Amino acid sequence: MQVLPKGIRHIPGFLDRSRQQELVEAIRLVVAEAPLFVPEMPKSGKPMSVRMTNCGPLGWVTDCERGYRYQAEHPLTGRPWPAMPTLLTDIWHAVSASDKEPEACLVNFYSADARMGLHQDRDERDLETAVVSISLGDTCLFRVGGRERGGQTISFKLASGDIVVLGGESRLAFHGVDRIYPNTSTLLKNGGRLNLTLRRVNV
Repeated sequence: MQVLPKGIRHIPGFLDRSRQQELVEAIRLVVAEAPLFVPEMPKSGKPMSVRMTNCGPLGWVTDCERGYRYQAEHPLTGRPWPAMPTLLTDIWHAVSASDKEPEACLVNFYSADARMGLHQDRDERDLETAVVSISLGDTCLFRVGGRERGGQTISFKLASGDIVVLGGESRLAFHGVDRIYPNTSTLLKNGGRLNLTLRRVNV
């Protein structure tokens, strides 16, 4: 059995099938109001392989000109992000060990060939409150390391309904998605994986 770095919790099957379906429907409403878009890497403008949107008071975005940041409106529509569904805030309070409210939920959609390189979640002012990650749809291979780039990493699979919490000593752990395993879930009608990342932004 793998031993995860201190501060990282993997909670397999936290959401049963009915709650997963309820959450997918809530995210469909979010996407209808705040369409998925392709984020760009800072400076290079290289498109990422995921499509993304947000819900909550703030949303994480990135583009060539202004880089990584949080803002209150969708970068294409200019409209405020949709409200965060109650089911998401309920999950946050159940697993985050924080009395604070989440301020941003980043919605990433992974197609079969999408990836996410190793990175830290460090664009927030609050770097103490845990980050909560929810997996829906196809299984992925998730990689996590320490607080320094280039250190030892371990990988494990995340299935639909699983949750990962990055907190404590591992709040700034490098992490990423190595691959998607297509056709491992029937939750999403057209396949793929949704990752919902809940974050507290301000102290």
